[in-house]
Amino acid sequence: MTGTSYSLEINPVIPEELQGLQDLANDLLYSWDASVRGLFVRLSPKLWESTGHNPKVFLRQISQKRLDDAVEDHIFMQDYNRIISSCEAYKTYRNEISSGIETLFKPNEDLVAYFCAEYGFHESFPIYSGGLGILAGDHCKAASDLGVPFVGIGMLYREGYFQQTVDGEGQQIAHYTRNNPADLPISPALDNDGREVQVTVEMPSRKITLKVWLAKAGNIQLILLDSDTPENSEEDRRITYQLYGGNITTRIQQEIVLGIGGVRALRALNLSPTVWHINEGHAAFQILERCHDHVKKKKILDFDTALEVVASGTVFTTHTPVPAGHDMFSHELMREYFGQYIRELGIDETKFLGLGNSPSYPDLFNMTALALRGSRRHNGVSRIHGTVASKMESYVWPEIPPENNPINSVTNGVHVQTFLAREWVNLFDMQFGGGWRNQLLNEEFWHGIDNIPGHSFWSVRQSLKTRLFEDIYNRVTHTYRRNGHSPTQIERLTRYISNPEANVLTVGFARRFATYKRAGLLFSDPERLSRIVNDPERPILFVFAGKAHPRDTPGQELMKRIYHYAHQPEFMGKIIFVEGYDLALSRKLVAGVDVWLNNPRYPNEASGTSGEKAGINGVLNLSVLDGWWGEGYDGENGWAISPHSSRFSEDFADQEEAKELLDLLENQIIPMYYDRDGRGYPERWVKMSKASIRTLMPRFNSQRMVMDYVKQYYSPTARQRKLYTANDFAVARQISSWKKKVKAAWPGVSLDSGQTRDVCMQTGQPLTIEVIANLNGLAPEDVIVECLLGTESATTEFKAKRIFLLENKGQEGNHYRYQLDLVSPLPGKQVFKIRVYPHHDELTCRFEMGLLRWL
Repeated sequence: MTGTSYSLEINPVIPEELQGLQDLANDLLYSWDASVRGLFVRLSPKLWESTGHNPKVFLRQISQKRLDDAVEDHIFMQDYNRIISSCEAYKTYRNEISSGIETLFKPNEDLVAYFCAEYGFHESFPIYSGGLGILAGDHCKAASDLGVPFVGIGMLYREGYFQQTVDGEGQQIAHYTRNNPADLPISPALDNDGREVQVTVEMPSRKITLKVWLAKAGNIQLILLDSDTPENSEEDRRITYQLYGGNITTRIQQEIVLGIGGVRALRALNLSPTVWHINEGHAAFQILERCHDHVKKKKILDFDTALEVVASGTVFTTHTPVPAGHDMFSHELMREYFGQYIRELGIDETKFLGLGNSPSYPDLFNMTALALRGSRRHNGVSRIHGTVASKMESYVWPEIPPENNPINSVTNGVHVQTFLAREWVNLFDMQFGGGWRNQLLNEEFWHGIDNIPGHSFWSVRQSLKTRLFEDIYNRVTHTYRRNGHSPTQIERLTRYISNPEANVLTVGFARRFATYKRAGLLFSDPERLSRIVNDPERPILFVFAGKAHPRDTPGQELMKRIYHYAHQPEFMGKIIFVEGYDLALSRKLVAGVDVWLNNPRYPNEASGTSGEKAGINGVLNLSVLDGWWGEGYDGENGWAISPHSSRFSEDFADQEEAKELLDLLENQIIPMYYDRDGRGYPERWVKMSKASIRTLMPRFNSQRMVMDYVKQYYSPTARQRKLYTANDFAVARQISSWKKKVKAAWPGVSLDSGQTRDVCMQTGQPLTIEVIANLNGLAPEDVIVECLLGTESATTEFKAKRIFLLENKGQEGNHYRYQLDLVSPLPGKQVFKIRVYPHHDELTCRFEMGLLRWL
């Protein structure tokens, strides 16, 4: 049939009694409230699936009759009214935790502005790619749950991140689908006169216009910037099309939109944050824009003082222990995009480029370096990562030992209401009552998990696996048919998952296919793996899923390699790769498999929250002791692969860790799973699975994470910013002037001592330590002189155990004499060291200047 086809969509008229569905569809609360999503599912399960779990599209396509029937369904209407009331109550409810926040953080005075390049709330809102976005989404959800005054700033990607299919050769195919704003839970931001809010940002030889969108997520808002407006050229309209798409020019344009445009959007909406949280370096240009506000627009501060003000109110979180993950731009590109901006900041080009300087990349402008220099509180996302980041970014504080520099850590957590399977929710409601949701930070409460009968616990675990098998069977059979597999081949490839009741140990591996995550480590010894998976008495299934960036050729080759293994005769049906990894598939995988495999190359895993999601669902982690698992593993809640440090070659580490992985599978995991000991379930396995929930639930959830940020970062940052801005920025001006004085004098600062030999003394006997300090014009109150007492290893590694202050005993010529009568509280052989560093009572961090001299 020839001729042009036109689309036609018949929309229902939402009955007055169900008008609340419109509100529910426009509030991202649905992304973590299963009861809200359940209303849509009950109206039409099939339509819910076909619309990609998108409530707005669902309401446009559902039949009028189904809505009218729902109004007459008394049970449905009763549930609908209960859920509407529950959602209204959520906005005003305050539990003990959120009430505690109000003592630290004033809802009517304080506001956190959280900048991130991606947000992973739900599969129906595709402005995320992976771990960073999902973490940001969980952060927002927990902030909403806890009542933290909070606004997120990001970008509206018209094509988002790519959707994935895999062809018959295992090659990843990237598909981009254009997002229609009408399909998303967003609305244009409006000013007081009802006009749509727009802001502009400068690009070389032009300005671009950004439309500002708002998304509601429970008690918080998300501000999203969009360059796809009629005022812009076609090229500029494409700036915000794809997440992590385009080339380096696209990247710097996107980061200008996010950082500079984000600040201007907040101003246009009359929002005045007291804390600015930069989540990864993509948004670091916001530091420059906020300085620009003080220097150019308000004309009240010089750049150095403006930077002190801005930094005092800024928190920076780094997520990337891999150098390639830090955005860097050439100096030429920075001059092209910031030439006029530099002049307006009132500084020269050298000083400007120095803000992004990192010694390993002297010709590049490093966004992580800018974020660190423009903030005063910084953190990694696990204890191990905090240590790694302290070493990696130690160039910002060049004279400070990495273990003493200001980078600390807040270990990531996951949003329980999003990732805890509904089967567990139902069981916990029966076992503990509804109050368990308010006990997420109470470790003692979760010992009650042990009181759940073993058979009931195992039944939930099996039902989750059944649901997973049904889902991945539908997914992979669709893939195999599209790729031309015969029915006989499909039957062999799906031998286990085609039977939802199959009793097969299932191991999941799902994440971004970056090479450092070593998805292929399992296949280091194919013959041994084949022997393990082909035991007819103890079958095992490996399920893989994940995406590689379209420009990551090694990652795509790794994916192809696994796909090929899955089609070899000895592995058919025992290894499965599931295409189209997204949040919907993730929720089923982390709840439905028995074991969660994670084997990154140490120490490259910043956190690794997928294992946390699995752990709270009773899935047992089998992971390298990196990221969060370095804190979570206790010997009884999963299995650990011992990492090898960088002093070993990568090949050796891969070989040894692959061997340990297969040893654990063959000698511990498989035997434990199939040890039924006359019962209907594996008792030892269930005990370990309970331990997983008991130990991980209260420690690795996003409410704990956000509370850590509130206590350790947001609250003190808000207070420090208030101090620096009070009385016409008096403290900021003072600090800026003082730092200039210290930096000028510091090259001439030194310590000298008459102590030239080792000393042997008796317990309680004082040792008088005298030091002569040349302060080069600085006053004694500008510095602290300290004695560090500790021990030294055979490799001369010093570990401080006590710190003592030396007292200024007066001036001798151009020098000062400092003294300490040291009585050591430690026994045996010890070492002491003397150091001096700048000190001012109003500094945010003790070593923020990065200056220190040792005797």
